[in-house]
Amino acid sequence: MARPSRPSLLAVFGHPDDEALLAGGVLAQHAAAGADTAVVTATWAAGTHRATELADALTVLRAGEPRMLGYADARVPESSPGRPRLCDAPIDELVEAIVAHIRAVRPQIMITHDAYGQLTGHPDHVRTHQATVLAFHAASLEHRYPDAGPPWQPQALYAATHPHSRAGTLSALMKRVGKTTLSVPDEQVTTAVDVGSYLDQKWRAILAHRSQVARERPLPGILSRLAPVDREPLIRTEYFTRLSPGLVPGMLPELTS
Repeated sequence: MARPSRPSLLAVFGHPDDEALLAGGVLAQHAAAGADTAVVTATWAAGTHRATELADALTVLRAGEPRMLGYADARVPESSPGRPRLCDAPIDELVEAIVAHIRAVRPQIMITHDAYGQLTGHPDHVRTHQATVLAFHAASLEHRYPDAGPPWQPQALYAATHPHSRAGTLSALMKRVGKTTLSVPDEQVTTAVDVGSYLDQKWRAILAHRSQVARERPLPGILSRLAPVDREPLIRTEYFTRLSPGLVPGMLPELTS
């Protein structure tokens, strides 16, 4: 399992738009620094309008072509006709699908949802977190999923999250549309990345998810109705909890006291 000559990052999220909202700045930052970046999206099928929006967002972030597992969104059955909902799919099947992408991309770093399911606790986010954690550890085992490619072990796994101290404004905004928010104690956040230099790029990637921007309840729609001076503090910093023991020099550095 020789290490690649270029740094690499793979994000695994539940829905189109999660990549832009939760890690758009980090993806843009790493791509600008010469890293290979890629995104696996667990729900929605190729050929749907949200697949098109995802492709546009990834172009903005320079994160390659969509890698879609094609399961149905738990709350939108038409997102993938004839396929099971992600939260109903066998966990081993889902893990194998993610392992195949890990072995194809061969990332040093991986990012996924936190165990709460990211702010609202969406079941697709929770399921994606669970499967990605298992896939992170299984990808290096040559006798697990042998048809998914040669073994590969990423060095570090991070969960995108929100600390209690920075979730108040978002909580108030989401409460207005009937949503609750789930954040973590500040001490559980190991990494905070200021993506101010990539804020325009991140915002353009969020706006690429046009169907979500047009609606009232999704976060892209909530953010789009804010003035820039109110919106920018909410998306300028991306927060992560390191779930694995490894550290990769120069990538997603830990917070220092």
